[in-house]
Amino acid sequence: MFNKAEEKKSVVEMVNSSNVIAKETQIKGDIEAQGNIRVEGAVEGVVKSKSKIVIGESAFIKGNLYSAEAEISGKIEGQVTCTEILYLKKSALVTGDIITKKLVVENGATFNGKCQMGSVELSKTRKAEKLNVPEKEFAAD
Repeated sequence: MFNKAEEKKSVVEMVNSSNVIAKETQIKGDIEAQGNIRVEGAVEGVVKSKSKIVIGESAFIKGNLYSAEAEISGKIEGQVTCTEILYLKKSALVTGDIITKKLVVENGATFNGKCQMGSVELSKTRKAEKLNVPEKEFAAD
């Protein structure tokens, strides 16, 4: 149906895409994307991206966050897991554990929980076990 060039192009477009949850939007349920996710509204559930997640100042997340990279300016109640780098901006308020390879915290950011730093590359079974989350949350890896 698709030749290799078209298939490769659609994969690149999918990874470079951005998904935005606007300021007045409220979502109950899990969000999973290959590309970037920007949240300005409220989400109750898991937010997962293989790229970057940006949580704006007006955003509120009640649930876990999984990504390669994340930038948090809003409020999160739940575990934050980044395989690469996590930025906590000055307006960030994180209530929950952080697991990341690298952490950058601006003056004024608030974090209440445990922090584990280092390699986050784990097998699917070890990921779920180590992070205390159901294995099905990582089934799409």
